[in-house]
Amino acid sequence: MANPENLKYTKEHEWILIEGDVATVGITKYAADALGEIVYVDLPKVGSDAAHMKICGEIESTKSVGELYAPMDGEIIGVNSSLDQTPDTVNQDPFGDGWLIKIRYTSMPDLMSSTEYDALVGE
Repeated sequence: MANPENLKYTKEHEWILIEGDVATVGITKYAADALGEIVYVDLPKVGSDAAHMKICGEIESTKSVGELYAPMDGEIIGVNSSLDQTPDTVNQDPFGDGWLIKIRYTSMPDLMSSTEYDALVGE
């Protein structure tokens, strides 16, 4: 299954939807499948700083704990609080209702296209 073409991707298996100066961030289906059943998501506080490649949260599954890295510098302006009650939404709809955070970014690093990410994960 190819990853959505309208998104950008990181080597850490995050997807980014860019809308103006706001980036919505989630993890890819590949990452969600690798983690297994997600049971808890620890997201940063709204208003906190995001620093490129710094840990800003955790995703816990029945298999392991994965770290969420900020894909860019900026400010956290939104978190998906519905994941507090239904963290497995990340497994069920990683590119939709399973989004994690929104960042008002101040700098944009190089990100991969869907074709480049597909090649990375062998899809």
